[in-house]
Amino acid sequence: MSTSSKNHPPNKSFSWKNLFLWAILALFLRWQVIEPRWIPSGSMLPTLQLQDKILVEKIRPRLNQALNKHLNRDTLVIFSPPQILINNGYDPNSALIKRIVGLPGDEIEIRDGRLFRNKELIQEPWIIEPINYSTEPIIVPSNALWVLGDNRNNSLDSHIWGALPERNLIATAIFRYWPLSKVGPIRFPHPSRLGYKTVLRYGK
Repeated sequence: MSTSSKNHPPNKSFSWKNLFLWAILALFLRWQVIEPRWIPSGSMLPTLQLQDKILVEKIRPRLNQALNKHLNRDTLVIFSPPQILINNGYDPNSALIKRIVGLPGDEIEIRDGRLFRNKELIQEPWIIEPINYSTEPIIVPSNALWVLGDNRNNSLDSHIWGALPERNLIATAIFRYWPLSKVGPIRFPHPSRLGYKTVLRYGK
């Protein structure tokens, strides 16, 4: 007596259930963990170019705030605009990207075209020219950060509107996926490698 096996058709409901679960997972990652962004301005030149496409992660800012910790200096952060910009007509749903140069308690000063933190000159290889403005020494308040664009002379940042409340943080920039020639973790190359002429004369 012989037996034969029957080919059962695939369980369509099971396939759709898997697809649905994967879609939910993808949306969760998109909203809560990793998100694509693009660079709309030149405020972060030369580190990030116009139209660069990057990935940002949202876990670290939330975790640090829950643990009452701060992000590291030099981290590139994405954040919602502070209230002073919103009061002046800035879109509250927009986001900005800058570099952390000061943590709570740090003294920040800009003079002679350079950045000083806690009275020490900070070497910043990503800066392509001297800063053309000065600021008086300021102590970064509690639960706030001092953020500046790498393109210091063309950036709407803390030197104009003050300290950034840490509650405004959205994410940190971690990876560039476009253009293809620059795919990889976001690094901070020396301007001379990008074809920029570094100005060495800082005045007095």
